[in-house]
Amino acid sequence: MPQIFEGDNSPPAGRFAIVAARFNSLIVDALLAGALDALKRHGVGDDCIDVVRVPGSFEIPVVAQKLGEAEKYAAIICLGAVIKGDTDHYDHVAGAATSGIAQVALTCGIPVIFGVLTCENLELAQNRAGGKAGNKGYEAAATAVEMVNLMGKLEQTR
Repeated sequence: MPQIFEGDNSPPAGRFAIVAARFNSLIVDALLAGALDALKRHGVGDDCIDVVRVPGSFEIPVVAQKLGEAEKYAAIICLGAVIKGDTDHYDHVAGAATSGIAQVALTCGIPVIFGVLTCENLELAQNRAGGKAGNKGYEAAATAVEMVNLMGKLEQTR
């Protein structure tokens, strides 16, 4: 029988950072509230959470990188909302945020969770920030908890 490693939802060890964009604050503030609720429900105290606000989703990766380099966080949760408009600006910002956050995760070696909504319109974003489709901020924080616990288990195998 192979050995199977999985994360779980038990209270995780360590500090969590949340990088949240201010642009599209109606959406991002709801994502942030969801993330904070998830961390609390999973046993993470307020004293183990740092929230860092950045102007927009484009700025998330550089700040996430800085936080990852500090080596004091178990995970970084990135929250933002990029909503399609009349120009191709959406494509550039969404692409830069996506690839930048992925690069940070690979270089820092800790879970860096992608919680940036990329939606065609405001209604779809609202549905994902506490509406019909749940709260993706909550889901991002729950993913962070599971990944921190998984990484802890993997460290024990070394």
